[in-house]
Amino acid sequence: MLVKTYGSAVFGIDATTITIEVNIGQGVNFFLVGLPDSAVKESQQRIKAAFKNNDLKFPGKEITVNMAPADIRKEGSTFDLPIAIGILAASEQVLCKRLEEYLILGELSLDGSVQAMKGILPIAIQAKKEGFKGIILPKANAVEAAIVNELEVYGVDSLIEVVDFLNHKTQIQRTIVDIEAEFQKKLDQIEVDFRDVKGQSNIKRAFEIAAAGGHNVILIGPPGAGKSMLAKRLPTILPPMTMTESLETTKIHSVAGKMGKEIGLVTQRPFRKPHHTISDVALVGGGGYPQPGEISLAHNGVLFLDELPEYKRTVLEVMRQPLEDRTVTISRAKFTVDYPAGFMLIAAMNPCPCGYYNHPEKECVCGPGVVQKYLNKISGPLLDRIDLHVEVTPISYDELAHHQPDEGSIDIRNRVIEARLLQEKRYVDADGVHCNAQMSSKDLSVYCRIDEAGNAILKRAMDSLGLSARAYDRILKVARTVADLEKSDTISAGHLAEAIQFRSLDREGWAEK
Repeated sequence: MLVKTYGSAVFGIDATTITIEVNIGQGVNFFLVGLPDSAVKESQQRIKAAFKNNDLKFPGKEITVNMAPADIRKEGSTFDLPIAIGILAASEQVLCKRLEEYLILGELSLDGSVQAMKGILPIAIQAKKEGFKGIILPKANAVEAAIVNELEVYGVDSLIEVVDFLNHKTQIQRTIVDIEAEFQKKLDQIEVDFRDVKGQSNIKRAFEIAAAGGHNVILIGPPGAGKSMLAKRLPTILPPMTMTESLETTKIHSVAGKMGKEIGLVTQRPFRKPHHTISDVALVGGGGYPQPGEISLAHNGVLFLDELPEYKRTVLEVMRQPLEDRTVTISRAKFTVDYPAGFMLIAAMNPCPCGYYNHPEKECVCGPGVVQKYLNKISGPLLDRIDLHVEVTPISYDELAHHQPDEGSIDIRNRVIEARLLQEKRYVDADGVHCNAQMSSKDLSVYCRIDEAGNAILKRAMDSLGLSARAYDRILKVARTVADLEKSDTISAGHLAEAIQFRSLDREGWAEK
């Protein structure tokens, strides 16, 4: 008897429905075909043990299982449950009438219990697109799948529970999630706040500008000046995620297996902080069976690279293309996958190996040329993609002991949201441009025109400070954001002056020691 069940496989952040055909004929063999990997092939032993421990009969005949499309490699143990149900249906232990209505997923333990899996959200989205009535999957993943409306989601704990459900012997409670309510409930939850940071008003201003325009930032300062503390709070002043951004971010985290049991939707902007020993594959994604890297996990959020010069140069260089294109492409011999990588880069570094170059109180003990050599670990093309260079100085005791509350994240975020709304209206006809940081050189001539006074101050700054040519575009983009924060249609000399002060590393002689 031939029976079909339906599973799913994830490639990149999209899913492909897999048809599992089970045929029982004369003989005593077990054949599993359709390009399965070792984990899929081992399903036979798990299924046999699960049948025996749940008083189900494993047919003593020739069983052929085909997984179509046969030219796509099937990986992982999530095909255990649909194969098991297919065998039971083909041997007439389960009714076949409802099998075509449901997508079935799950790994089986030897006792028949069903284990959690990853990549559920893209699978559920694809199931809805293809017209499936519902999805049967591990209970631990039910909340995540229930994000997709109009899809019946049934979370199960065991194989026998699925058998009884398909045989109409029992009912499984459907998992229902009010996606709008969950989205709104968690949207304004803030665990850390800029109010906790004493002093550092210039750094807060730089972060406000960065958040308003989507600019990348590098912080240069001595140990203990508050670089990490400030960076961790940047997501709290970014505009709240839209539903589209939330779903896209959730898909990536789901594929990477980063979703918790009770977390159905990612509503807070991600903040990723990989250690400087990370490999290039772990940062951008890849591997034998490609998985999202840290830059994709930071999509729609912040990627914080602390101690930037300590990262391997190869690791930093692979970020250049994703920073421009906001996507990363992983290519293999037989397939290619694309992962979104639209993140804000916040980098932090000491000014020199000892950490005290330009410190107001402590003396730098680095030898001649050491500061420049340390800075040269970061390539020019990477620095070219960072708009704001911010020097962080230690705060004094008086500022630490100051008890008057500082401005909180919510107040700063409100100004950021207003600036972003202006940019959305401005770039409504510009393809691929959503904020000031994404403008091309062509866009600058249209949206960043400056008057004679602005031209004069910019020319004087480039001549007197020795700013490089690459700083020109960055200054205009930042000045456009400063103007947006002040709700100004034109870029004034004052806006340019503020943007110029955030180009520390472009100044001649900055690392002259």
